[in-house]
Amino acid sequence: MDMDPSTSRRRVLQFGAAALPLAALGSALPSMAQTATAAPNGPGTLRMPAETDRHIRTYMAWPALSSVWGGGLGAVRRDIAEVAHAISRYEPVVVLARPGQAAEARYQCGPGAYFGIQVLDIPNDDLWIRDFGPTFVVAPGAVAGVDTHFNGWGKAGTKYAQPFANDAAAARTLLAEYEVNRIRAGFVGEGGSLETDGEGTLLATVSSMVNANRNPGMSQAQVEQAMKTALGIDKVIWVPGLAGEDITDCHIDCLARFTGPGRVILDKPGPVADKKWVAVYEETKRALQSATDARGRRLAITELAGPDRREITGRGDEFLSSYTNYYTANGAVIAPRFGDAYADGVAYDILRAAYPGYRVEQLTIDGIASGGGGIHCATQSHPAAPPAL
Repeated sequence: MDMDPSTSRRRVLQFGAAALPLAALGSALPSMAQTATAAPNGPGTLRMPAETDRHIRTYMAWPALSSVWGGGLGAVRRDIAEVAHAISRYEPVVVLARPGQAAEARYQCGPGAYFGIQVLDIPNDDLWIRDFGPTFVVAPGAVAGVDTHFNGWGKAGTKYAQPFANDAAAARTLLAEYEVNRIRAGFVGEGGSLETDGEGTLLATVSSMVNANRNPGMSQAQVEQAMKTALGIDKVIWVPGLAGEDITDCHIDCLARFTGPGRVILDKPGPVADKKWVAVYEETKRALQSATDARGRRLAITELAGPDRREITGRGDEFLSSYTNYYTANGAVIAPRFGDAYADGVAYDILRAAYPGYRVEQLTIDGIASGGGGIHCATQSHPAAPPAL
């Protein structure tokens, strides 16, 4: 979709900086910003919000390629439709689909959604809209979208390589569709590699972000500064992660999540988990225990143990059995269920305690999880603008 140059709200921000005064954009982002000089923690700073902040809608994407999913394509589409229906009980859902597949997406998502499920004819390749969609930033009275230049997780030439040209263009197209200004990040990454408390603290893995397959030639300090600038972040808490062992190089959203300021849920591998992931958990725990957030608080850590993989209903070497990859909609936590009855029940109780006042819904997502992702990977929230000052 072409950008209309006569419509100022649809203009593209060229400088790639969200950490600037809101006055530079105008109170409702009406025109292209001219400067990017303010301190990142000023009152008008565009900042990545917490996922628990109110949403206007949730974005999802219809899985497109049998070359990626093989015989599992039908099952994963059914999972996507079920997740969309669950979220639509709490907020509107928009599903991106290739024009030739949109009719099927509309049929499967179908009627019965409380807030409605809209299917947009926007070309895509896969379902992981958390990673290729825009990452939103907000300030009083304003919302903008950060394009993090999705490059297929940097997996060209590896066993994980798959088509991503349509996904790479989707953030720009989607922002134009909703007349949201686009900010070009000064780094390459994915939404699943960015976890914030909404108060200026970001969690990220070194393995995913400080990696030559995304950001060649950039030091950790340079990547950190680029993330702070684009997302309005004051402090990054780095954990090591693990490169090369999954398609994402160990995204943070399968590992550690903020449940509120100063509070983190940490994924703990279940029984018979691979030792390399146990080591990742142990390193992450040590890093979080020694960290403070942007406001100087120590982190309260709640461990969320994964299921026993001998008891789960899903299969596959890439199967993601992480309860931590849940999604918070308006008033609800949409979480996976894996078939280990005991672990599923414990996860439900932990999430209810972590999100008081939220309803917890657990869904079986064996199709989605077989591709190495989860409910959080398959969703992206469009936050509401905070009240204008």
